[in-house]
Amino acid sequence: MDVLSDLLHRSRARNAQIRQLIQQPPWSMTFADAPSLTVMATLGGHASVRLDDDPQAALRLAAGDIALISGTNRYTIADAPDTPPQVVIRGGRKHVIDSGTAAQQNLAPRTYGDGLPGATTLLRGAYELRGDVGERLLVMLPPLAVVPAGPRTRAALDLLAAEVAHDEPGQDAVLNRLLDLVLVLALRAWCARPQAEPSSWYGALVTPAVGDALRLLHEDPARRWTVAELAARVGQSRATFAARFTRAVGEPPLTYLTGWRMALAADRLRDTEETVAAVAREVGYEDAFAFSVAFKRARGVSPSDWRRQMRSGWPVRS
Repeated sequence: MDVLSDLLHRSRARNAQIRQLIQQPPWSMTFADAPSLTVMATLGGHASVRLDDDPQAALRLAAGDIALISGTNRYTIADAPDTPPQVVIRGGRKHVIDSGTAAQQNLAPRTYGDGLPGATTLLRGAYELRGDVGERLLVMLPPLAVVPAGPRTRAALDLLAAEVAHDEPGQDAVLNRLLDLVLVLALRAWCARPQAEPSSWYGALVTPAVGDALRLLHEDPARRWTVAELAARVGQSRATFAARFTRAVGEPPLTYLTGWRMALAADRLRDTEETVAAVAREVGYEDAFAFSVAFKRARGVSPSDWRRQMRSGWPVRS
């Protein structure tokens, strides 16, 4: 499994929520308590999206465009930047601000709106990411990026839109895989633009040899990797590989491996009842004491204290 797919798989707390929204202008929806990652696409018509209440900061979405929104608690999607908010979505509940807002109907499975001619049709996929692995995925993404319509992303959007209205066995699995496809294609397109400044993470994934090494580390984090072995596996000298990896990722290979192991361990400690020794073995430490020392160095607390504090809701020192 490649690194981006691995991060998506490990960090997803639950199935993504996917909805189709059909809105007749004027309309404006503010999403408070926003999920970790939102994929918003305009299938027909146009819209604007912004992360704050400043209309000047809005970005326009034309038909087929995709917006990636991550790491923010609040954003607004509307027919125009200056349309006053009419609805706030908070805690999974809709709060109507404008009493003149038309009632929203359930037009089909996962489809809501007024269904009138001339309306804008939107697809919204909301991911709830979790834990340290989720944070690593969010580092790859911009707070707000608009990906212009293209033949590959449009084909994937058409497939997703065709499935949203169905309610058949296995539908959640189909929808989640199609949404992942839209997300990955959109991220590729955003990073491939001539003016793009992709995160070091994404740049590393497409750097020759470095991307292969990252895949190896993610596939088998418990292995006793050495820089020499990684270099040999990707067909480079030790010195060339170490320099290229450090330049692309921002840290040496084994430092990256330790950080990845600690992220996996932190999530296992929070989400399972496995002993510290069992978690240590899963991430490549035969000695639970050595693992505890490494974990405390990375997180500021012992593995047992991390588990207790995460489950009690206490803030964890770093």
